[in-house]
Amino acid sequence: MPIAVSMLEVVATLLLFVWVIFVAEILTRRLYAWMAKRNVQHNVAVYYNRKVIHILTGGLVAFLVPFTFETPFLPLTMACLLAVFLYIPHRRGKIMYWFQVEENAYEVSFCIMWGTIIALGRLISGNLWLGVLPVLFMSVGDAVTGMVRNAIYKRRTKSWWGNLAMAVFSIPVGAAVLGLAGAIAGASSSLIEHFESNPIDDNVTVPLLSFLILVVAWFYAPWLLSF
Repeated sequence: MPIAVSMLEVVATLLLFVWVIFVAEILTRRLYAWMAKRNVQHNVAVYYNRKVIHILTGGLVAFLVPFTFETPFLPLTMACLLAVFLYIPHRRGKIMYWFQVEENAYEVSFCIMWGTIIALGRLISGNLWLGVLPVLFMSVGDAVTGMVRNAIYKRRTKSWWGNLAMAVFSIPVGAAVLGLAGAIAGASSSLIEHFESNPIDDNVTVPLLSFLILVVAWFYAPWLLSF
């Protein structure tokens, strides 16, 4: 695997980093204010914002990674920096109220898993999609299930309706990206999302389980994978 990074990758990393900060610091803050003016409950607005961030940062950036990067080093570095950026408000007791909550720092584990899974996928297979697909399940699939639950229950809770919505996204996307193994990974991630035990949240279990399924397929059943 090449270890050098190109100037294109450096520029892309900077632009994507700025985009993530814009979504977290400006876009979702304004979205929160817009929802507050319409009497959307604080916890509901916060949860919607968390899922917007999931899609517009974690999901969009992950999708762009295979088309922009040859190595996982800069995406991993960006994810680590963002994890620190998001942890500091919790450490200082001054959370970004429009999308962070005091009771957990799951967005930090989101960043860590995002960078780690993408990097491991590239290191193991030489193909970025092996790590990107589980991250898409975590970013977009989990956001879909969260939005469905938020719309129905107006609070953070687990619901099989949400998991069904996640499966509707994850299974066909998994199949389109990596074939039958991708579909199996998508179905499994949609199931495991229903279960969590603090401090291990679905930002850990969803990408980890689906990634392990893809790695097993890579080594022992490569005919189940398509790139």
